[in-house]
Amino acid sequence: MKLEPIKIPLPSSPVITEARWLPWEAGLGSAVWLCAFANFINSADRVIMPIAIGALSADHEYTLVQQGWVLSAFPAGYISSQIIGSCAGSQLGGRRLLLSVVLLWSLSTLLTPIVASSFHLLIFARVVLGLGEGLGLPTMYHILAEGAPPRQRSSAFAYLAAAGSVGQTIASLVCPHFPWEICFYVFGILGLYWCVLWLRSSVGLKPPSTSDQMLLCQKMRHQLRAWDRFICSSPLLAIYFAHFCMNWTAYVIMHWLPTYLRVTFHADPTGISLAALPYLANSLFAIGTGHLVDSVVNAHRMSLRRARVTATVLGLILPAIFLVAFAFVRSLYLAILMVSLSMGALALNSAGHLSNHADVAPKYAGITFAISNTIATLPGLTVGPLTARLVVESSGRWWPSFVLASALNLVGAMVYANYAVTKQVI
Repeated sequence: MKLEPIKIPLPSSPVITEARWLPWEAGLGSAVWLCAFANFINSADRVIMPIAIGALSADHEYTLVQQGWVLSAFPAGYISSQIIGSCAGSQLGGRRLLLSVVLLWSLSTLLTPIVASSFHLLIFARVVLGLGEGLGLPTMYHILAEGAPPRQRSSAFAYLAAAGSVGQTIASLVCPHFPWEICFYVFGILGLYWCVLWLRSSVGLKPPSTSDQMLLCQKMRHQLRAWDRFICSSPLLAIYFAHFCMNWTAYVIMHWLPTYLRVTFHADPTGISLAALPYLANSLFAIGTGHLVDSVVNAHRMSLRRARVTATVLGLILPAIFLVAFAFVRSLYLAILMVSLSMGALALNSAGHLSNHADVAPKYAGITFAISNTIATLPGLTVGPLTARLVVESSGRWWPSFVLASALNLVGAMVYANYAVTKQVI
């Protein structure tokens, strides 16, 4: 079935109309920018807690291990919603579902300071936040995979990834300088504002017509064997594993960087703000890599497979090298440089295995990404309490957790290089 590009009419809001300058096909620019804005908020919400956890724990006397569980509560909700989100997006319509989940995670963010005095209610709020945000990204992939032509997929997904990094950057810059409660309120309200923009942009749109992806989701409810197509394919398994390894490194940095800077270098709020630089580097690398890969492939200077493998291998090996260096430097500014290079190089994966979904499963990219993101969220469940336990049991040393992440990246690069393809497999 031929999938038509998403056509979203442009309202009068200046936020939307500025999307016209992008070289997208008609209507696609607005979809890219609004999805990118949603991912901006999504990613900003995730880094507020790692920054706030120190002050929050001081106010409510949470131990380091309890902090680890609070940080891992978000992935618990996130992992439970991935595949549900991809199928629901097909049945309910990506636009309608995305509106619902942004509303859900925004309300959860707003309520976090209110329930923070109760450890169990705080855990619950974090799980709900993860549930909402876990539904969001597969839905965005579903929308863009349907609307973006092959020649613009790397760029579209790169902008989506880069917007997330910008959100992390801004939250990391701003939050250390305000009372920890304020940041939850600000970004929660920003999410509600996005809902208004999305409603304005979607007025009069009909839900997507039934597609192969929707039929497949309906079939999955009755025939579990349908999952074999998504979990027994070597190229897809290679994508899933590369994503898992990439996210292990990302979660270690995202969850523990502010605490590590505070404990190891005795960083003040200004020093903690430097934690924004890794996310800024990630954003810049993601956009640059996406356009570079599209240009090189469209000019026939490199095969698509070679481009995907090169981006992924570099996107895993380089971060591993820089992360090991980060673990052993003793200067705050040198540490920030190393972790920024690590996170920046990690963004190369946006034009590698993260874009590979649209190559191998163009009609089911939302589902394959949901499966991949589910597997890649497992590190989020593990990294919080595991890192805390490693630090406590190794007399305050942090390097074992960083070296472990680097080793996983090296294995992931080898596996992906051996099994990656760019031909359609499902």
